[in-house]
Amino acid sequence: MRKAIALLITLMFVMIISVAIGYGLSEMKKASKIAQNESILYKSSMVLEDILSILENSTDINSLLDDNASADLYSFFEMTQYLPLDIANEKVVLSLKSARSKLNINMINQKNELLFRNYFDRYMIGNNYVDILKECMRKNQAKDQYNNSFSSLFDKKPALFRNYIASKEHLEQINEFYTQEYGETNLKMVPFDTLFSFSEDPNEAVDLNYISSDVWELILDTSKERAQELYAGEGTYTSLGDLHLTQKEKKNLAKFKTTFFAPFIFVEIEIMREGSRSKLTFVYDIKKKRGYNFVFEV
Repeated sequence: MRKAIALLITLMFVMIISVAIGYGLSEMKKASKIAQNESILYKSSMVLEDILSILENSTDINSLLDDNASADLYSFFEMTQYLPLDIANEKVVLSLKSARSKLNINMINQKNELLFRNYFDRYMIGNNYVDILKECMRKNQAKDQYNNSFSSLFDKKPALFRNYIASKEHLEQINEFYTQEYGETNLKMVPFDTLFSFSEDPNEAVDLNYISSDVWELILDTSKERAQELYAGEGTYTSLGDLHLTQKEKKNLAKFKTTFFAPFIFVEIEIMREGSRSKLTFVYDIKKKRGYNFVFEV
């Protein structure tokens, strides 16, 4: 009996020590991960500083300040879609594109919301979806229009930001709610990645030289074939006459703020190191020489 008790006590001590070691290793792993992320963040900030300096001092970019430089801007983007670099002892891939190639989702208003509804209707998505989107844009809607929620979105997600749709992840939460609430899965078919951008300012103009065929389809309420036709003229438009729009298309286009020259660069920085990748994105204003909307992903 005494031997059995001693063996039991020994086993208990072994178990306690094993748990303590396991817990210690787990905490060490967490600490190591935190230290690794801090190192990645520090090195990424150094790369970002160098990239911002390059953008600010680039003669090629400064030459794009002329409002008539739309053709030069297109040529610039053609050459800078993929730029491998060595910066701060890091392997970096820099990509520069137009920051006005997508429609700011927060641009939905009473004047153009029917065009959004028509677009989603093509994917068999009900009108409730646009209403739910507008619930999350209270800052830009008519005063008191959405004091009372149309849906139960904020009952189920009370912490969800509701002044405007701030990011792709924010939209994904809204889409998740809509799919669960209405039992519709058609949102998976919508090309959100080429359709929408996310900005607090609903007055940002889209550049008609760079918008995707999906954006053309939405803003003109037109067919995919017609949208592809307009997209094929990418980089060649200087005025409304170049588009050869019908009266209906002109009327629809007038419901959005558009331009043929928007000197804003979407900067994507991918930093590659052994066993890991991190990505930085932001918008660079050529005229003001500043970046904003910074997003860092590890």
